Amino acid sequence: MTRRGWALFAAMAVIWGIPYLLIKIAVGELTPAALVLLRTAGGAALLLPIAAARGWLTPLLPYWRWVIAYTVVEVSLPWFLLSDAERRLSSSLTGLRVAAVPLIGAILQRLTRGDDRMDPGRGAGLVVGLVGVAVLVGLNVSFKDLGAVGEVGLVAVGYAAGPLIIARRLPGLPAVGVVAASLALTAVAYAPLALSQLPRTLPSRQVLVAVGILAIVCTALAFLLFFALIGEVGPVRATVITYFNPAVALLLGVALLREPLTLGAIIGFGLILVGSVLATRRSSALAGAGASPSSNP
Repeated sequence: MTRRGWALFAAMAVIWGIPYLLIKIAVGELTPAALVLLRTAGGAALLLPIAAARGWLTPLLPYWRWVIAYTVVEVSLPWFLLSDAERRLSSSLTGLRVAAVPLIGAILQRLTRGDDRMDPGRGAGLVVGLVGVAVLVGLNVSFKDLGAVGEVGLVAVGYAAGPLIIARRLPGLPAVGVVAASLALTAVAYAPLALSQLPRTLPSRQVLVAVGILAIVCTALAFLLFFALIGEVGPVRATVITYFNPAVALLLGVALLREPLTLGAIIGFGLILVGSVLATRRSSALAGAGASPSSNP
């Protein structure tokens, strides 16, 4: 990848590694629907005026069906399911399940006849990275948690489908317009249910800070950077950032929750790095054709 691609990759790996901890904090006092409303409304309040003033919403109108489809699979359903699942699962286990996104993305790419070829080396990288995540955070699923695990599985499918919709059905559209519209649509959809679930008293400072970071950094800023990453390295490579999210969640757990840093965690993180390098490299077929690593499938 280019230097710009690696910079965007590193930024997104950190920014989307933080939400697991923040969601865990927020759902201690907020319902999943209320959290989704506050997060999307906050992000939309920042981006919608800018998008409207610069005319970035009008170009979306001919593609409104695909904008709604993207909103559903990338924002509306996943954020609710993720928040609900984290009421029963740890943040690290949730991160492990979401780390299946690159593998699911590669499968969807092939099933939908994408031209981002998956050579044996990149396929092996996806497997190595997934094994690294398993070593890093471990598996600790009881029978009573299977419903929450299923929710996170649906989140992973949605996160894998979202970048493909952007790349194939919404190419060239203003990124800020797509993000702002998705956040606003989700906020409007959740408002009737979530407004009645808002706490009667002001949440704790810890929860307010968590919601603020989720809305500003992990939502508004993160989507802008993620769209730039998709344009730079393609949808399948872009989703490889999910391999690093559990590592960030683990480090936060060690620093803030005093969780132990084990040898398995160190080995797992090493496998993640190796797998990500392999999975994000150019395939030999594309290299031979002279394609650029930032070509969009």
